[in-house]
Amino acid sequence: RQQSLAMQLLKLVLNCLNFDFIGNSADESADDLCTVQIPTNWRTIFLEPETLDLFFDLYHSLPPMLSQLALSCLVQFASARRSLFSNPERAKYLGNLIKGVKHILENPQGLSDPGNYHEFCRCLARLKTNYQLGELVMVKSYPQIIQLIANFTITSLQHWEFAPNSVHYLLTLWQRMVASVPFVKTAEPHLLDTYAPEITKAYIASRLECVPVVIRDGLEDPLDDTATVFQQLEQLCTVSRCEYEKTCTFLVQLFDQNAQNYQKLLHSSSRNPLKITVQEGRLAWLVYFVGAFVGGRLTYTSTEEHDAMDGELCCRVFQLISLMDAQLPQSSNEKVELAVLWFLDQFRKTYVGDQLQHNSKVYAPMSEVLGITDDNHVLETFMTKVVTNLKYWGRCEPVISRTLQFLNDLSVGYPFHCLWHILFDNNKVNSNNKIFVHFPFLGISDNSSLSDLRCRTMFYTTLTRLLMVDLGEDEDEFENFMLPLTVSFESVAQLFNSSFVQEEAKRMLIGLARDLRGIAFALNTKTSYTMLFDWIYPTYISVLQRAIELWYHEPACTTPILKLMAEFMQNRSQRLNFDVSSPNGILLFREASKMICTYGNQILCLGTLSKDQVYPLKLKGISICYSALKSALCGNYVSFGVFKLYGDNHFDSVLQAFVKMLLSVSHSDLLQYRKLSQSYYPLLECLTQDHMSFITSLEPRILIYILTSVSEGLTAVGKNCLHLAKERLQVLSYLGFSKQHTDFCCASLDYIVTYLFKHLAKEGKKTRRGREISQDGQRLFHFMHQNPEVLQQMMSILMNTIIFEDCRNQWSVSRPLLGLILLNEKYFGELRATLITSQPDSKREVLYQCFRNLMEGVEQNLLVKNRDR
Repeated sequence: RQQSLAMQLLKLVLNCLNFDFIGNSADESADDLCTVQIPTNWRTIFLEPETLDLFFDLYHSLPPMLSQLALSCLVQFASARRSLFSNPERAKYLGNLIKGVKHILENPQGLSDPGNYHEFCRCLARLKTNYQLGELVMVKSYPQIIQLIANFTITSLQHWEFAPNSVHYLLTLWQRMVASVPFVKTAEPHLLDTYAPEITKAYIASRLECVPVVIRDGLEDPLDDTATVFQQLEQLCTVSRCEYEKTCTFLVQLFDQNAQNYQKLLHSSSRNPLKITVQEGRLAWLVYFVGAFVGGRLTYTSTEEHDAMDGELCCRVFQLISLMDAQLPQSSNEKVELAVLWFLDQFRKTYVGDQLQHNSKVYAPMSEVLGITDDNHVLETFMTKVVTNLKYWGRCEPVISRTLQFLNDLSVGYPFHCLWHILFDNNKVNSNNKIFVHFPFLGISDNSSLSDLRCRTMFYTTLTRLLMVDLGEDEDEFENFMLPLTVSFESVAQLFNSSFVQEEAKRMLIGLARDLRGIAFALNTKTSYTMLFDWIYPTYISVLQRAIELWYHEPACTTPILKLMAEFMQNRSQRLNFDVSSPNGILLFREASKMICTYGNQILCLGTLSKDQVYPLKLKGISICYSALKSALCGNYVSFGVFKLYGDNHFDSVLQAFVKMLLSVSHSDLLQYRKLSQSYYPLLECLTQDHMSFITSLEPRILIYILTSVSEGLTAVGKNCLHLAKERLQVLSYLGFSKQHTDFCCASLDYIVTYLFKHLAKEGKKTRRGREISQDGQRLFHFMHQNPEVLQQMMSILMNTIIFEDCRNQWSVSRPLLGLILLNEKYFGELRATLITSQPDSKREVLYQCFRNLMEGVEQNLLVKNRDR
């Protein structure tokens, strides 16, 4: 009974300390950045030293499940806002905290429990988050406590398999301590120059020691969790810069030793594959460390001597690259390659570019050993590595995609005009399909998986971006560039016109669609985009239409083609701003309409699908169609009235296809599948903004479906969506996404309500013209009159969201709310009375006054003028 009571009391205290006192709803994922905004009238409790002592005593006295809660409370105590105390009070409070932490470190038995250990690590991180280094060093027992924390950190790093998530907080502590060193003004020694190098060495050594254990016992390799590795390296790089000479010396020794051992194993007469794998695992970690330390130059004050040390480290990695590449394709290691690519990217960000000095000391050792004297030479080394990877790693998707991302970053971040000539000489590009021989990942052989073809989009984006440097309006150069794709399209067209092997044609089309999407993505000018349009229309686009007809039920084929069409419809940078005499905008829309109608009508013939098939086989394609349609409707390059004027039904057909596809999707699927929501709600906003005549023409059941989807979207933020995501960061991204599509729902509802309001205003005018104009609105008004609960429910949802939920998008909510109130004044009065009476007596008058303030100065029948008020 005592333990149960203690647990409830501790939970109560923790909930009080976790309360969002000022309504800023801090992001949970930024756990280490919190400051608890303690109310001033709690101040006396915090000033009593017995309060902190009580919770430290509870930690030592209670069993692990309860002591963990006591530590959680102490984490919040350590985060109390600065302004709660005067300076002497704050120093005294910090001294009591440090005393308690010191006692735990001197008696660490309870930290063997993972829960206690994790909360204690959080507590240590909060010490630096909420106190400055200058304050910490003034604590009487600082020399003892910093030594104890250092020893605790080193021990924790050595046990790399125990509670890896907790290490984040320890590294956060040391990262922030070291980052604060330049700002310490006190004469007291901070001692970080003694302990920071030890922390760095312990981390490096522990990761190297884990390699043989992981391989021997078949454990989960920490290197596979790249997100955690990169996060920890980012923290470590700051720590490493404290006494950087010690860190570099240690790393150089380890690198030389492991590289020599690796060379001996390679040249040994009895090659031991297990030992070679272990050595390559260690080298992968060492390359990551070098990359991290080089990248750390941008986060910490550096000297020329530091740059020279970076040069020594980089020399070794570049030598390792040469050694590894010389063994291809007989011998290779994916993890080393990924580490090398990360290192190259860090070096690019740090030492390559116009804004950096070309005579940096980093090139001194590299010039002596490798002949690399400046960033132009480095660029040639980069491109040699890129081409090598594209040649020999064609069947390894992680290495190819990372290589292409690196090449893409090079083409964006620095105007390397010579990249094009280094990557491809003219013979390679212009001799039809020779490009496929040079880079196997661009091939379409049967032994390659369809997923391998995904890399092609980024490759062609980069290639096209480099072409654009010198292209201008040279159509011949563009035709030469497109020649391999021209030949491939001609081959596919011939296959379609004969009795063809479906698999071969399918593979060629998937590759072509991915290539073209990459090209289209990079062409952001009117001139270059027009060249592409003239190349593809009408001959080759009909091949894509034919493929959708044939293989509508195979997402591996339809997804790349639909994504290509969605990219074509994007009016990015006004690139679709065709000449006034050009019909290209209308022609492009017609082709998109045909494809969406073909796909939409065919996909609905699949019948009922199982839960695991419904998204890949149907909903994914529908979401891409919606994205393409939204881009077309909002692109401002088509006058849609032209279609009705000339009796062309393409516009009506695509809108009907939109409705058919929508009705085949349940509301729950619409909200649950994120990409579908992200394409549907913006499309709906576009339709309600510019095409209300279409909305008003819909049957009542379809209108009910659409308005219900808006209502569901409005409640998405208020709902508990946590069960849809497994990880905390996924939860946060889901909730952020819900907020986003709530904005689209609000905008759609606002357009509908405004349309209704204007219709009512026109009804008041008795002129013939007024009656003619409002005929479209009559249908919608009749529908709303028959179903008043639809708009009333939405008003109730919005009002409850504002009053009871954490409503961040108040401007978006206010737009439709005003129209809803003016259209439903009687219901608004009832809802207001219900909300007021639902409150305790003490709050009713306050809420009543809030409602009065809300409507103060708002004039009936004036929607537009009232909006800003």
